[in-house]
Amino acid sequence: MFRQRPDADLIVQGWVVGVMVEVAGEPYPVRHYFGVGKADRAQAEWSAVDRALEAGAVASSPFRGVEPVEALREIVAYKMVELGLKPGETRALGDKFPRRWLPADLPAQ
Repeated sequence: MFRQRPDADLIVQGWVVGVMVEVAGEPYPVRHYFGVGKADRAQAEWSAVDRALEAGAVASSPFRGVEPVEALREIVAYKMVELGLKPGETRALGDKFPRRWLPADLPAQ
């Protein structure tokens, strides 16, 4: 019989990543949020950068203390199912603070 680990639903399966994008007409870079279904943090950040390039150029240096690419929070297995994020998927969440994806205790930037 198959036995599941007791903490299987709490294993990190993805990340919420913020990427600063230089949008035409904006005086400063705007942070865009992405939900990425990759467990490795570096792979998740690169997937988010690849997707952010569709919106514009990624900022080359920190702006007002915010890194151009930053993994903000991990997404555990049960939360990925709840949010409908598939493994390997990179979903653009927009430039507004994603309240469903991030807890309110993180500062909105």
